[in-house]
Amino acid sequence: MTPNTPMEAEEGKTRFEALNLHPNLLKGIHDLGFLHPTPIQAQAIPLILEGRDLIGCAQTGTGKTAAFVLPILHQLLAGKSGKHPRALIIAPTRELALQSMDHLKALSRYVHLKGAAIFGGVPMNPQISALEKGVDIISATPGRLLDHIYSGRIDFVDLQVLVLDEADRMLDMGFLPDIGKILHLLPTKRQSLMFSATMPPEILKLANQFLRHPVTVQVGQRSSPAVGIRHAVYPVARHLKTDLLVELLRGAEMTSVLVFARTKRSAERLSHDLARRGLRVSVLHGDRSQGQRLEALDRFRYGDTQVMVATDIAARGIDVEEISHVINFDVPASPDDYIHRIGRTARAEATGDAFTLMDKIEEPLVADIEQTLHRTLPRVTLPHFNYRRGQEERHRGAVSHGSAGRHGAPPRHGRERWRRR
Repeated sequence: MTPNTPMEAEEGKTRFEALNLHPNLLKGIHDLGFLHPTPIQAQAIPLILEGRDLIGCAQTGTGKTAAFVLPILHQLLAGKSGKHPRALIIAPTRELALQSMDHLKALSRYVHLKGAAIFGGVPMNPQISALEKGVDIISATPGRLLDHIYSGRIDFVDLQVLVLDEADRMLDMGFLPDIGKILHLLPTKRQSLMFSATMPPEILKLANQFLRHPVTVQVGQRSSPAVGIRHAVYPVARHLKTDLLVELLRGAEMTSVLVFARTKRSAERLSHDLARRGLRVSVLHGDRSQGQRLEALDRFRYGDTQVMVATDIAARGIDVEEISHVINFDVPASPDDYIHRIGRTARAEATGDAFTLMDKIEEPLVADIEQTLHRTLPRVTLPHFNYRRGQEERHRGAVSHGSAGRHGAPPRHGRERWRRR
């Protein structure tokens, strides 16, 4: 959804009232300060309200979650709540499952619909208790959802709507077999929706298996980033990346920065390095407990930390407003990963910066990104940063060893330093 600003008073722009949503939903929307739907919401909501199966494809940060949560809430208000869930949202990560539930709670403040987020890595008992009391909507990750289904705690006899959220990420994370098992356990008479940032052939094949005559809503070009993002590539030797990152982070405009590392180990190490240099840092990756992950997100969301270092698990699960910069400490392995990462800034038609630190071995990865984006990303160097520091240190070491003697043996103190390494 788009915030209420003077720029949005333009004539001809769709208002939420035009979508014929329930008055109590409109009241909640206006309380949150929203007047106009985003393009994906304006196009998808009327079709979903008609009962159509739908494929929604739009860039990360364009409001896809509210595009399906709002019409689901509207439809469920027409019926009666019971013990069994009437809507199911399947998401690839805990963060995305919680994001859908957060939208539900925010938008349903004037309606009496209950929801539960179901995901692994946390105790089962609170989820069991919520299911026993009865819920209207479940937002779940595949593995924990199957655990509850096989234990007899969830019955989908009353299911009306199924949503597969971030379907391409499901594919990336290997969840398609679990998705297949879940689909076989659901009523065939239902409305099915699929939302994704990209639409590779495997996802279209899946859509053909469980959607009935779907209508497709495509907002923007496939595999393209939000238009408000400013890109820059910083060529730098690998051993100087942390030093360069610190120089960037000390800039006055770096208010809320999401830094992506390739692995859990490198994310943990980088967060410790930045903290030792006096920066306020939190870290998010798959080895962190759910409590640690939620605490890291909250600290970052509310400004307690300036920087959050994360792996790609966070690329689609972070719903944080006003991220000023996304920095790729490691160049992502694919152009799609790049698009998903940088989509965490410039959300909801805002602007933001996406910086990528690139060493020589990563140049082919950047070339792939540029080919996908159909543009050359500008190369930037900091005028006062010493890019030759490592070379100078190695050169001094080579001169010292070269004067060790005729047979090239290092001096005694040099051998002791070598052993300590």
